[in-house]
Amino acid sequence: MKKELHIFFTALMFYTRIPCPATIDHNPDYLNKASRYFPLIGWIVGSVAFGVYCVFNYLVTPEIAVIFSMIASVLVTGAFHEDGFADVCDGFGGGWTKEKILIIMKDSAIGAYGAIGLVLLLVLKFQGLTQLIDVSDNPKFIIYNPQCIILLLLVSAHSISRLAAISIVFTRQYSREDASSKSKPIAQSYSWREVVGAFFFGLFPLVILSCFEWQMLLVLIPVFLTRFFLARYFQKWIDGYTGDCLGATQQVCEVVFYISVIALWKFI
Repeated sequence: MKKELHIFFTALMFYTRIPCPATIDHNPDYLNKASRYFPLIGWIVGSVAFGVYCVFNYLVTPEIAVIFSMIASVLVTGAFHEDGFADVCDGFGGGWTKEKILIIMKDSAIGAYGAIGLVLLLVLKFQGLTQLIDVSDNPKFIIYNPQCIILLLLVSAHSISRLAAISIVFTRQYSREDASSKSKPIAQSYSWREVVGAFFFGLFPLVILSCFEWQMLLVLIPVFLTRFFLARYFQKWIDGYTGDCLGATQQVCEVVFYISVIALWKFI
């Protein structure tokens, strides 16, 4: 149990800005095993975003509350995944060879592709969340506690998108040949425990949500189709993935989740 707590706190320290015990360090072995808890981090981020939304929803309009909720999720993670998304936009937008793409993604400066991509991503996320929280418009959900549904949706979005991202580690090779990336330690090895743990924590919130409406499980189809095509795209251009690719996958799959739920509500 003590070892598992250490592994969990390693994941918490690596993927968020939440303070951890001083004894936790970037042990490569624990970083490998921490991938099992990556979707569980989504539970935390989604819960924080929900809590902030609830507080501001009592004070201001739902739209402003959504913005503060988005700000909270960015602050909790330190824009870790948004930064990866921007780097991928710059790298794949401006590079035409593997070497050039990797060099651009490693550059800390943001370019035009990254800036434009982030703006479009945040607009889509804001619009998706704004419609997503309006569960009272759906007669299927009106008999349930709307706040509970919103919480489950946010937690599911963050956990499933992280599962989609980390699953690339289980099926593809790390692209860089050097040890310069801060994300390489999580990509060196994994066992069945990491796979089982990631899928359990990634899917459990959606399974609970499906108890209200089983059709919610259908959102897995567009999310993992997106994951499949992104992984194949990365493989084509850079022969695998980088930490930035995982961050971009998480962000894109999170937005796809929101859009898929909104589309699904029209038919259930």
